[in-house]
Amino acid sequence: MVFLAKTSTSDEWKAVISAISTLVEEATFESTVEGITFRGMDPSHVALIDISWPNSAFEKYECDSDIKFGVRIDEFSKLIKRAEKNDSIEISISEDNMLLVSVGKNKKYKMRLIESSASDTPLPKITYDAKIALVSTEFDKILGDVQVVSDYLSISASSTKASFSGRGDSGEVLITLEKGMEEIPEISVKQDSTATYSLEYLNPIVKAVGNTTGTVICEYSTAKPLRIEFKVANIGRIYFYLAPRVES
Repeated sequence: MVFLAKTSTSDEWKAVISAISTLVEEATFESTVEGITFRGMDPSHVALIDISWPNSAFEKYECDSDIKFGVRIDEFSKLIKRAEKNDSIEISISEDNMLLVSVGKNKKYKMRLIESSASDTPLPKITYDAKIALVSTEFDKILGDVQVVSDYLSISASSTKASFSGRGDSGEVLITLEKGMEEIPEISVKQDSTATYSLEYLNPIVKAVGNTTGTVICEYSTAKPLRIEFKVANIGRIYFYLAPRVES
């Protein structure tokens, strides 16, 4: 078995691990000739992350057969955090089934792998009625503004504007962005749509990955799951799916 994946900086792995750590404690990566993928769902099955990291995004990539390797995210995260921004990260698997991680020019770690717990997690099959592209820093700010009064974010979109709102015991907030504003590069709506999502899941993922991407793309339909696409340099794409809040 030949497997080796090398990134030129540590930012890529930090973004991937930060994203995954918002949902799960253990992760199973799948490596093929095409690249590395991860798909996982939180224990309550409210949110899902789908990461596709093509071989072309790595400085060096070799994989001659399909493999799966499992890691404890907190252990892997501590290791990756020891890397400076410009340190390269190279991972491979030893003959005794240990994860070998080379950080920069002079640090080499061995980490015990865990048994793969991956199960087939199908992606939601949804027709999205609304698509909103937002500057990631603006989206992070909106989530923070809404969280002041609410645990949930409601999104409404029409062909001319997108509104973000929240309501709680202490009050309510409404933030409206008009089409054409710098903060919102794109709105496309097949039909006016409204849905509500938990900030408990939204805030961590946007903070974890948002600073590595300039724009986030949100797609949703009334009372249907939200899909957020993060396009991260040197990774490819990270999709985040979140089930809507169902009013009781």
